[in-house]
Amino acid sequence: MSERIRVMHIIGGLDAGGAEWMLYRLLRATDRERFAPSVVSLTSGGIVGERISEADVPLRTIGLSRGKLPTGGFGRLRHAIRQTKPHVVQTWMYHSNLFGGLAAKLSGRVPVAWGVHHTDHDPTTTPRRTLLIVRACTLASRWLPKRIICCSEATRRTHESLGYPADRMVVIPNGFDTEEFSPSRADRGGFRKSLGLPEGTALIGMLARYHPQKDHRTLVEAAALLPPEKRDVHFVLCGDGADAGNRDLRALLDARAVTERFHLLGRRDDVPRILASLDLVTSSSSGEAFPLVIGEAMASGTPVACTDVGDSRLIVGDAGAIVPPRNPAALAEAWMGLLNLDGAEKARLAHVARARIVERFEIHGIAERYADIHYEVAGPR
Repeated sequence: MSERIRVMHIIGGLDAGGAEWMLYRLLRATDRERFAPSVVSLTSGGIVGERISEADVPLRTIGLSRGKLPTGGFGRLRHAIRQTKPHVVQTWMYHSNLFGGLAAKLSGRVPVAWGVHHTDHDPTTTPRRTLLIVRACTLASRWLPKRIICCSEATRRTHESLGYPADRMVVIPNGFDTEEFSPSRADRGGFRKSLGLPEGTALIGMLARYHPQKDHRTLVEAAALLPPEKRDVHFVLCGDGADAGNRDLRALLDARAVTERFHLLGRRDDVPRILASLDLVTSSSSGEAFPLVIGEAMASGTPVACTDVGDSRLIVGDAGAIVPPRNPAALAEAWMGLLNLDGAEKARLAHVARARIVERFEIHGIAERYADIHYEVAGPR
C-alpha cells in the first residue's frame, strides 16, 4: 500500500462556528486509508476540538490570544509542521491562511491550500485588524497558496474582485452529514413539552450566534408583523448570545411585544433534534458565505425561509423561500406561505429539501473533492 498523504489542517480556533464544524465533518468523512489528517488550532481546542479528538485525529493547540498577531506562537507553529512533516497544509480562514501558509513555506516549503469562508467585509462589523489581514491575504494569494478553496460561489466572486488569482480558485461547498441530520418526527411533542408548549404549537427556529451580521432585529420585527391568526406561532433562538442573559435581545423583544413567544436557548448540543422538531427554520442574516444551518435543516426535512445572501439561493433552490435581507415584511410573508401549506405539500417540500442536500452536498462527496485538491497540491512524491 502506498504512503498515506499527511494533510495538516490549520485553523484559528475550534469554538462552535460554521467553518469549524465543516472541518470536523470533513475529517470524519476523510478516507483514512489514503490520508492521515491532523489539526493545529492557533488558539485553543473548544467544543469542536473535543469532537475532533474523539474522532481520533491528532490535535495540537498553539495557545495564541485571539486578536493578536502570532509573534510568539509562530515558532511553535513551524515546529509542529516540521515534526508532523505534512505533504499538504490546508488552512482555514484569513488568519490561518496568512500565518499558517507562511509557516508552511518557511518549514521546508510545504505546499499550501487555502480555505476561504467569508464574503462580508463590512467595516462597521469587521474588526480593523481583520480587514488588514484580508488585504495582506490578497497580496499573498498570488504566490503563497497553490490552490484556494472557496466555500461558495459568492465567496469566489468576492475574492476575485479583491484581486485573488482566478486560476487558483476552486469552489467546494460545505457538506452535510445526512445521517446525523435526518427527518425525525418522534420528538416533536417532547421538544415542545420541554418548552412548556402544547404538542401542536407551530415553531419557527433560528440557529445563529447573536451578532450584527445575523440581524436578529429583522427577525423580531417580522415576528411582530404576523397577523392575529398567527400570533400563536412561537420562535426558538439558539446560538451563542441568543439567551436570556442578553439584555439587548430581551429589550428588542420587549419593544416589539413578542417576548412571550420567544424561547432563548443559547448554545445547544442537540441541534439535529431541534432542527427535526421545528416546523420551519429561518435566517434573517444580512451576510453569509454558505450558511450551514440552512443545509442542516433541509437534510432534516424541515422547510426554510432565509435571506438572499451568499449561496443561500443555490442551496435552497425550489425547496423553500428566499427573501431580500433587512426586509421584515417579506420574511413574515414567507413564513406565512410555508406555514399555510397543507399536509401533502409540506411533506412534498420536506422530501425535495432533503433530496437536494443528499444529491448536491452530502459530506462524503464533498470530502472526495477535497481529496482531489490535496492529491493535486501534494504532487508527485
